[in-house]
Amino acid sequence: MTELIFALDIGTQSVTGILLEKTNEKFRVVDYCVKEHQKRSMLDGQIHHVVGVSQVIEEVKSELEKRHGSLYKVCVAAAGRSLKTTQAEASIQLNQQPITDDETVKHLELSAVQIAQQQLASEEKNNDFMNYYCVGYSVLHYKLDQEEIGSFIDQTGNTATVEIIATFLPKIVVESLLAALDRANLKMEALTLEPIAAIRVLIPPSMRRLNVALIDIGAGTSDIAITDKGTVVAYGMVPIAGDEVTEAISDHYLLDFPMAEKTKRQLVNDREAVVEDILGMRTTVTYEDLIQAISEHVEKIAHALAEEIFNLNAKSPKAVMLVGGGSLTPEITKALASKLQLPKNRVAVRGIDAIQSLEKDDRIPEGPEFVTPIGIAIAAKQNPVHYISVKVNNKPVRMFEMKQLTIGDCLIQAGIELRKLYGKPGLASIIRVNGKELTLPGEYGQAPSIHLNGEVRTADSLIENGDEIQVAKGADGKSPTFTINQLTGDMPPNIIYFKDTPYKLKTKYIVNGQAASGDYTVQDRDEIYFYTPKSIEDFFALINKDKDEFSNDFVVYVNSKEVHVQVGKAQLLLNGKQVPITESIKHQDRLTISPSKQPTVIDVLDQINKSYWDTLSITFNGKPVTLKREKQIVTRNSHTLHADSILQHNDQIKVNSRSLEPFIFQDVFRFVDLDLTNASGKYQLYKNNEATTFYEKLAQGDQLAIRWE
Repeated sequence: MTELIFALDIGTQSVTGILLEKTNEKFRVVDYCVKEHQKRSMLDGQIHHVVGVSQVIEEVKSELEKRHGSLYKVCVAAAGRSLKTTQAEASIQLNQQPITDDETVKHLELSAVQIAQQQLASEEKNNDFMNYYCVGYSVLHYKLDQEEIGSFIDQTGNTATVEIIATFLPKIVVESLLAALDRANLKMEALTLEPIAAIRVLIPPSMRRLNVALIDIGAGTSDIAITDKGTVVAYGMVPIAGDEVTEAISDHYLLDFPMAEKTKRQLVNDREAVVEDILGMRTTVTYEDLIQAISEHVEKIAHALAEEIFNLNAKSPKAVMLVGGGSLTPEITKALASKLQLPKNRVAVRGIDAIQSLEKDDRIPEGPEFVTPIGIAIAAKQNPVHYISVKVNNKPVRMFEMKQLTIGDCLIQAGIELRKLYGKPGLASIIRVNGKELTLPGEYGQAPSIHLNGEVRTADSLIENGDEIQVAKGADGKSPTFTINQLTGDMPPNIIYFKDTPYKLKTKYIVNGQAASGDYTVQDRDEIYFYTPKSIEDFFALINKDKDEFSNDFVVYVNSKEVHVQVGKAQLLLNGKQVPITESIKHQDRLTISPSKQPTVIDVLDQINKSYWDTLSITFNGKPVTLKREKQIVTRNSHTLHADSILQHNDQIKVNSRSLEPFIFQDVFRFVDLDLTNASGKYQLYKNNEATTFYEKLAQGDQLAIRWE
C-alpha cells in the first residue's frame, strides 16, 4: 500500500488538511478537508492560542482518519508573514588600502546580517539573538565613502559599507507549531516555509535563477517571497488582502460581511449575483458593477504590494505569480502590473494546474487556493527542513536547514562577529616630507582563519550535520616599511649640457638634517626633504656657479624706485633661446652664455612705460615728416643724460617730464631740407590747403606746404 503524505496549511482563518500519494514521479490528491477557526487563535500567521489551533487540527485530522485510517505524522509550514525582515549595514575603514579578495567582502556582509539579527533581538526583553534563525539575506548596496559602487574589489577609499536586507524566523513560531501538533497527537515529519513551498512546486529548478516575486494573497494578509539566482532572497508581508475587497462590497451594497464574502465569490465564478441588503432591497449585481465598486480598493492593495516588493527587491522583478484565494480579486493582476511597470502578461494567477508534478483530479478545485497546501506536502517531502547540529569553537549550535547552510550561517547563529576577529592594523608612521605632514598607514590585520573539520575553508563553504568549525583571530598587521624611493617613486637623473659639458642632476635626499640615499627605510617621525634641480638657478647652485655672473636681470633706481631691466652682463640661452634664470630645465637641455649690451636710458624708460620722445607725424610738401623732441629730463648725479646714454648696474637716475608747448609751423624747418634753388618772389604757407603763418599750432596728421607765387 502506498504511504500517504499528510500536510497541514494552518492559516489565519482556517486549517486545510490534504492527503497526497506519490505514484512514479507524480503526486495525486487523495483527499482534503478545510475547517475554519471558531475564534481568533491565529494572528498574522503566528499561533496565539495553542489549544484553540490544536482543536481545529484535531477536527481536520479526525475527518480524514474516518476515510483513510490513522494519521500520526504531518508536514507543516511556517507562514511567510511570521518571518522578520530587517535592513542593516556594516562598515570597515579602508584608509586608502583596497580590498583585494571576495572573502573580506563576504565577512563584511555577514557582519551586517549579525547587526540585523541584533536589532531584532534588541526588541525583546531578554535580548537573545539566538531566538532568530537567519533564513536568507541579499545585498542592497555596496558603498564606498557613501557613494554606491558595483564592487569593492581593488577600489580605493576611506570607508566601505554594505547594506543588506535579511530575513529571520523566530524560534517561537516553530515551537508553537510543535506544541499545537503535539496536542493533536501528531509528530512533525517535515517543516518548510509557505513561500518556499509554493515556489518549489510552481517554478521549475531551471527557472529559479530568475528574479520572480510570489505573492500569497489570503484574507487578512498577503505574503511575499522574492527569488533570485536559484534561491529565495527576501520575504515580506503587507496587512492587506482579500478582506479589504469584501469590506468594500459590504459598504457599497449594504451587506453583512459573510454575505459580502459569498457575493464576491459568486460574482467571480458566475459573473452575476442577486443580493438582498440590510433594508430588504434586492439588486442584481454584474461583474462589471463589482469592478467599478471595488476599483479604488484594488488599487490600494496593488500599491501596498508593489511598495513592499520595491522595498525587498529594490527594483521590479521579472515576473509576479499570485496564489491564494485573494488572488482571484478582479483586476488585481492589471493593477499590480501597472504599479510595478511590468507588461500585463508578466503578472499572473497560478492554480494547481500549474503544478507539473501533480496529477490532475476533479476532486479538488483548480484555483489558486490549494497551491500552498499541496506545495507544503510536496516540498516538505522533497526538500524537508531538518534541525542540524554543528560545533563552532567547541560550542554546539543548532539550526534549521532552510537552505544549503554555510559556515557563515553557523557563525551568525553562534554570535561570532568576524569583523572583531580581524587582526589589528599595524601602527601608522607620521613623517614630514618637504615640510608637509604625511601619515603612512600600517598593514591591514589579517582575516580570521576558518577551519572545517581541520581543513582551511571560507565563510561560503557548505556544512553538514555534525561538522566542527574552528575560527581563530587573524594576525595583527605590521608597521609600514617604505624606502624613500618607494615613497617618492623612481626619479632618474637628468642630463644638462652647460657649455657643451654634461652634468648629471640627481635627486638629493636629506633625512633629519643628514644626507641619505633613496634606499633609506623611513622611520616614524622622520623629517625628509628631497629636491631635484628644476630651474637654471637650481642648476647653478648645484655646480657652484655664481648666478650673478650669468644674470640678465639689471637693476636701476628711477626716482628712488627699483626697476628691473631684462638686459645685462650676459644672456642665458636655453636650447638657443634667451630665457630668465628662473626658467625650468629638463633632461638633455643645453645652456649657453651670450654677451649682451648694457642698457640705455631709452631701455629703462621703455621698462616703466614712459616715452622719451614727444613726436608728431605730418606731411610737408606731400612728404611724411616726423617732428620729435625730448619729452623727459633724465639726470644722473646732476648730469643730464640722453636717450642713448649707457647706464650702469644700480644707477640712481631721476626722470622729470618737460613742460612742452605744441609744435608750430616753423618747427618743421628743423626736420626738412628746403630746396631754395628755384625759389623766387613771394611765398605762402598752407595748412590743410588753407593759408597760415609760421606760428600756427600743429596737430597729428596735418598737411603742410610752402608755395612761391
